[in-house]
Amino acid sequence: MTKISYQPLMLRLTSEQKSIAEVESFVTRIASRYRLDDDQHGNILISLTEAVNNAIIHGNCEDRSKKVSISLREAKGKLAIQVSDEGCGFDFRKVPDPTCEENLCKCGGRGVFLMQRLSDHIAFRNGGRTVEMQFKI
Repeated sequence: MTKISYQPLMLRLTSEQKSIAEVESFVTRIASRYRLDDDQHGNILISLTEAVNNAIIHGNCEDRSKKVSISLREAKGKLAIQVSDEGCGFDFRKVPDPTCEENLCKCGGRGVFLMQRLSDHIAFRNGGRTVEMQFKI
């Protein structure tokens, strides 16, 4: 059986809310390329949308001169997706737990939680300016 080797996929977005719409077509290309099932597709779509949203709003403070970079590579039966911004970074350990009673009714604050639950592995690098999520395929 011949193994197909793909070039990494990349996408650079302007730091504005309307750029988030490009994430869906990017994930659709990934799903098609790797023949993902509906659950895999959904988990990646939600996780990547949250990561890009956080990068645009919190990382780059919606500064249109700053970019959000997305890259995907395949390695050992996993897809590794990195999202990087040009902001100051953050300490993911200081993000409030959205499942605590005092946070349940708050609007927002669930992005990192969702990414942690929907990906198979997550890591924050470059002082929080880059998040890498891995998904088994």
